[in-house]
Amino acid sequence: MKQREGYLMVDHRASPGLPEEVARLSGYDPRHAGEGKVFEAASLTCSHCKCAVVKNPLRQRERHTCAKCGYHYICDGCALEANKPDYSHLPYEKLKDDTLEMGMRGMTHNGIILP
Repeated sequence: MKQREGYLMVDHRASPGLPEEVARLSGYDPRHAGEGKVFEAASLTCSHCKCAVVKNPLRQRERHTCAKCGYHYICDGCALEANKPDYSHLPYEKLKDDTLEMGMRGMTHNGIILP
């Protein structure tokens, strides 16, 4: 496992696994989601939205990073937003810190009064 990677394990050794149609709807390859199967994969977490993404080992496109976040990984959706001309950089950690600070001061966020 590389630095900044997570790990996902889906273990069906003690379960009937997922039916083929459910596996496909959930984004799994049915060959890895059936009875007795174990699925293991590396994952990445987006620095901007904190979405966890299972790495596709066959991906040939470059994975996106954010220079303002110390070149941490950002998902395809956040990379698309970051490339827009009116984009304002606001990573998840900054949003979280700002929201907590506003709550401590009794301020509102988007019209919601924070405790």
